[in-house]
Amino acid sequence: MPGTIILSHGLESGPDATKVTALAAVARARGWRELRPDYRDLDALRDPARIGERTARLLAHVPRDGGRLILAGSSMGAFCSALASLEVRPEALFLLAPPLAIPGYAPRLDAADVPLAVVHGWDDELIPAADVIDWAARRRATLHLVPDGHRLSDHVEIVARWFDEFLARRPA
Repeated sequence: MPGTIILSHGLESGPDATKVTALAAVARARGWRELRPDYRDLDALRDPARIGERTARLLAHVPRDGGRLILAGSSMGAFCSALASLEVRPEALFLLAPPLAIPGYAPRLDAADVPLAVVHGWDDELIPAADVIDWAARRRATLHLVPDGHRLSDHVEIVARWFDEFLARRPA
């Protein structure tokens, strides 16, 4: 059985969003099984108290067979993937535009000590690049910075290529 990659979309997005779909295609091409939980019902009220439920939904998708697992996500999906990693300790994490804190939600961004890659926009209007650089540096993460905003919409192809390279180091 192949390993599993759980791909988590951002707050104003969905499981068929452009970035998550691009990463899913890369995962399948590399022989991984990809799962994309749908959090839109939890996100509808934009209530930070729902982050725990979002993370619990992600964790409910973790295969019970104990097989290989990678967590990946964009924005709020990155935040929840990182928090979930503290409970399930995946093989690796791939985070796009991760918020370091969510107003109204006490836990700050934390992640298991596993191989970590982060993609962030220099011009992210929500999360300052300098803060993400510092966070990634403390974890010795692979960090890709692009001249883009929070959605990374001008760099979907390169993000997919970096995800492919990330997975190439972890054959399914």
